[in-house]
Amino acid sequence: MKNTIEKEIVLNNVGMEFDNGTQKVTALTSVSLDINKGEFVSLLGPSGCGKTTLLRIIADLLQPTSGSVEIGGETPKEARLKKKYGIVFQSPVLYDWRNVRKNVELPLEIMKVPKAERKERAEAMLEMVGLKEFMEHYPRQLSGGMQQRVGIARALVIRPEILLMDEPFSALDEFTREKLHEDLLNIWRKTNKTIIFVTHNISESVFLSDKICVLSPHPGRLSAVINVDLPRPRTIEIKNTPEYTALIAKVRNSFEGV
Repeated sequence: MKNTIEKEIVLNNVGMEFDNGTQKVTALTSVSLDINKGEFVSLLGPSGCGKTTLLRIIADLLQPTSGSVEIGGETPKEARLKKKYGIVFQSPVLYDWRNVRKNVELPLEIMKVPKAERKERAEAMLEMVGLKEFMEHYPRQLSGGMQQRVGIARALVIRPEILLMDEPFSALDEFTREKLHEDLLNIWRKTNKTIIFVTHNISESVFLSDKICVLSPHPGRLSAVINVDLPRPRTIEIKNTPEYTALIAKVRNSFEGV
């Protein structure tokens, strides 16, 4: 676990209601949580528990109906305008007519970063995710796992302080997923970003995280916060240890009302 106690994200009694036209639906209720700078935190829970809603509130893509959120002492909107977030979605959403490097450069183009700097930064990120030799390829020429690495490189190219990841590996096969788990931890170790990772996979959350925030549905609420004290760096072999198995059981038993 990171040796830092600096709070980066503070959620205080966050609640979210949606109005579907006939009734109000409570997606989240009274979520309070502190996330430290440099932590890898998973938001874990079944479908409908509000984990993606919570991620979107942190990212300033949704406004909570109650409670407050602080990002380094600022509002989510202030953090977003300062480009403190990089976001990786479940689908990499790459443009077919742009090659890999051009896809990674896109946010820098929008920010009007000079062409030479865009190219340099994009190539550096592609090297970090192991795709520099594929930078002139097009998305259709890449596997699903490679496309998702491009999405990670694009999120990191703006040099965000916080990386938000919404079930980025859920559509991949188990072999590709495990490889990307190790790749992601290597990238995290090199960049020291704060990562918030949404997943419904218990094993995935235990392998990756410093801390697992378990959300249970009806309505969405924070059931438990579990610290993962497995040693780092982690490799796939750690999944064969009794400590890993015990943590999976502990997380599974922490769900309420599922």
